[in-house]
Amino acid sequence: MDYKGRLRRIRQSLDENKLDSLLISHLTNIRYLCGFTGSAGALLITESQCVLLTDGRYKTQAKSEVRNAKIVIARKPPLMAAAEWLKARGSRKKQTIGIEAQHMTVAARSQFATGLPLSMRIKEAAPLVESARMIKDADEIKLIREAVNLGAGLFQTALDTLRPGTKEVEVAAKMEYAARTLGAEGMSFETIIAAGARSALPHGRASASVVPPNGFVVCDFGVILAGYCSDMTRTVFVGRPTSEAHGFYQAVRKAQQAAVAAVEPGVTVSAVDEAARKVLRSNGLGRFFTHSTGHGVGLEIHEAPRIAAGQDEVLRPGMVITIEPGAYVPGKWGVRIEDMVVVTEQGADVLTPTSKELISI
Repeated sequence: MDYKGRLRRIRQSLDENKLDSLLISHLTNIRYLCGFTGSAGALLITESQCVLLTDGRYKTQAKSEVRNAKIVIARKPPLMAAAEWLKARGSRKKQTIGIEAQHMTVAARSQFATGLPLSMRIKEAAPLVESARMIKDADEIKLIREAVNLGAGLFQTALDTLRPGTKEVEVAAKMEYAARTLGAEGMSFETIIAAGARSALPHGRASASVVPPNGFVVCDFGVILAGYCSDMTRTVFVGRPTSEAHGFYQAVRKAQQAAVAAVEPGVTVSAVDEAARKVLRSNGLGRFFTHSTGHGVGLEIHEAPRIAAGQDEVLRPGMVITIEPGAYVPGKWGVRIEDMVVVTEQGADVLTPTSKELISI
C-alpha cells in the first residue's frame, strides 16, 4: 500500500484548507493512512510530522503495522494524549487544528479542546481522507476484486440451502460459516435473506421466518477480506414464477443494466441513478424504488460517493461503487440486483462475476 503517497496528499490539503495540523480520529481513516488496525488510536498530521497515539495494548501490533508515522504509547485516551502532544510542541503562534467532526462526539471534542493551549483553535475540517479514499489505487482494486470473488462464491451456498420451510437465519448461517472457512475476516454487514412477503423489506435481515413454498427471496451479502469489503445482491424465486413475477424481475434487471451502462468518467452520480429510475418508471414501478442506486465500497461497506438523485459528485477512474436498484411492493414481494463496479478510463468494469438470470428453486 502506498501509505507515503496517501500521507503526502493529505499534507498537501492542509494548506489548501488553512490548517496547521489535522487530527484523525476515525479508525478506518487511520488504517488508510498508516496501516494501524487497532481499536484505539489518534493520528496527528502536521507539515513535518505524522504521529500515531495509542495505548499499551497495541505496542507490539503498532510496531508491526504502522508505516510512515511515529508511534507514541500513551497512558491516557488517544484524544487527550494528542492534545498533550500538541501542547508540548506548540508555540505562541496561533495554530488551527482540523478535526473530523463527523466522527467526533461533542463530549470528545470538548475533552480534546480542554487539553489545548489558548493559541490553538479547533476547526471542523472537510472530509479530506474520505475524499481521498474515493479513488482506489491498483492495490486496493486487487484486494476488492478478491473480496468480491470470495463473496460471490457464497451465492452457491445460498442456492444449495434455500428450500421451502428452511429458516432465513439457517441460510445466512451456512453462508457466513462458508465465508469464514474460505478465509474471510467476517461479513461486511448483517446478511440479508428476505423471503416471500419479507422480500419487500429493502433491509430485511435474516430472521427466524421460514422460506415459503412460492415467492422471491432477496439475498444481499458481502465479506471482508484483507480489510476490504464486498457487496452483492441476487434475487431468486422459490417455486415457479408467474408471468407477472417474471416481468417484475426483468424490469429491475433492465434498470440495473441501464445504470451500469451509464457508468463512465465524467458522468454525475445522479445521472447513473436516473438511468435506473427511468427504466423502472417506464415499467410503472418508479414509486416502488425507495432507496439510492448505490454507494462507494472499500475499507467500509458504505463510502462516498452516494449514487443518488441530487448528488453532484462526478465519477472518476478508480472509484468502486455498487449498482443496486430495486422495486418493493409492500406485503407482496421485492426484487434487488446488485453488482460492484469499478470506474475505468474507458467506462465500467463489473467486478461481480455472478449471472443475473432469474433462478428458480
